[in-house]
Amino acid sequence: MVARVRSVLVGRVQALGPTVSGIAKRPVSGPRRVEALGLAGDAQADLRVHGGPDKAVLCYAWSHYEPWRDVFPDQPLLEAPGAFGENLSIDGLDEHAVCIGDRWRIGSALFSVTQGRQPCFKLNLRFGVPDMAARVQASGRAGWYLRVLEPGWIEAGDACELIDRPHPTHSVASVLALIRDRETRPDRLEPVLALPLPASWRRLFERRLQTGQAEDWRRRLEGA
Repeated sequence: MVARVRSVLVGRVQALGPTVSGIAKRPVSGPRRVEALGLAGDAQADLRVHGGPDKAVLCYAWSHYEPWRDVFPDQPLLEAPGAFGENLSIDGLDEHAVCIGDRWRIGSALFSVTQGRQPCFKLNLRFGVPDMAARVQASGRAGWYLRVLEPGWIEAGDACELIDRPHPTHSVASVLALIRDRETRPDRLEPVLALPLPASWRRLFERRLQTGQAEDWRRRLEGA
């Protein structure tokens, strides 16, 4: 099966419970321009932790929707792509099939895989489920981010072509599992620190290596 873009989605910043967010994405038709900071017409609310070159485009596997519908059969958000705030809904790929540092050609744009998503409390508000972010993290069905190496145009139906895979032993799923499982052993963390990690993930793994302790997730997963 050739991996393809099922939907291209963008969203504006709007109210979400007691806060604001750009998590509500809607499909767009026709080609959409993608530049260094993401898709034209897309926005994020908190630029300290969302957006930027290392998180320009969020991908999410459409195949993940079926197991989520098994858990939440009456959740209308799960009827179409966009429930998880993704920019690209992808057929034929998931976190096990993409690796840190991969280069992918989608449409006329070239991307690199930077990191997996660390879900935050805004998923709780979007789904109306108090522990939705924790569920997403525990499941490993979190999504992954792309950096834009060459701007271009993308649209639904575009093939996802793997151009280069310099780190085939470090899938996004495997690195997300290290975070989820609170891994602190040097023999597990040192190989990860040899990867081309974004600054936030480098700090996370360096801190674990130095302290032998995992970070506190409560603020990220539960909010203030």
